[in-house]
Amino acid sequence: MSQAIFQTQWQTYRKVIDFNYNFHREVYDLLHGILVTEAPKPFRFLDLGCGDATGSRAALRGTDVSGYFGVDLSQPALTLAEETLKTLPCPVTLVQADFAEALAGWSEAVDVVWIGQSLHHLDTRNKGELMRRVRRLLGPNGLFLIWEPTLSEGEDRDGWLGRVEHGSRLLWTELDASEFCAIVTHNRASDYPESVAVWHSLGLEAGFCTAETVFVDPRELARVYCYRPS
Repeated sequence: MSQAIFQTQWQTYRKVIDFNYNFHREVYDLLHGILVTEAPKPFRFLDLGCGDATGSRAALRGTDVSGYFGVDLSQPALTLAEETLKTLPCPVTLVQADFAEALAGWSEAVDVVWIGQSLHHLDTRNKGELMRRVRRLLGPNGLFLIWEPTLSEGEDRDGWLGRVEHGSRLLWTELDASEFCAIVTHNRASDYPESVAVWHSLGLEAGFCTAETVFVDPRELARVYCYRPS
C-alpha cells in the first residue's frame, strides 16, 4: 500500500475512532477493567491486528503489563504504534505480518491475547483455527478477548451489512460521501460476522472452558467476547 493510500484510509478510520462511531471508548474502557481485575499479575499482552495501538495503550495504562507484542500487516500503522507505545512501562515488540500467519509460528510466551475488529476478516473455519492456536499459547490463567461484528438472531451477512449501512448513513455525519462509500466497500468485501452462538462455540471447540459475552454495543452490531482456559 502506498503512503498516500494509507493516509487517506487512515484519516477515515481515525474519524470513526475520534467520533466514537463504533464505541471504541466503551470497548477499551471495558478491556482496561478486565486487565486490572482478571489478568495474571504481571501479564504479557499480544495485540493481533494492532493498528496504531492507541486503544490498547489506553487500556494498558495503570495495569501490570510486563510486555507488549503487536502484530499488523501495515508498516505505516506500526510506525505510528511505535510512537504511541513509548509511554508503556514495559518492553514493546512490533511485528509486520498477517496476524494469522504470525500466530502460526508464534513462540513468545503471552498471558492475554486481544483481537479488536480483525478476526471477522477470516472465514469461519480459519477463525476456529486461529482460536485453537491462541488456546495453545495460553496457560490456565490466561485470557483471550475479541471484539467482533455479530449477527442478530436469525440474521445473515447481507442483513447485517444492511443494518450497518442504513444506521451508519444516518449517524456518521462527520464522514463525507467518499469516506462513507470506502467503508461500505470495505465491509462488503472483507467483513464476515458470526452469530453469538457461533462465536461462543468456536471458542469452546478451540479448547477454552468458558466463552462469555461481556459487552454489546448500543447498536447491537458488535460484541466483546472473553474466553478462559479454565
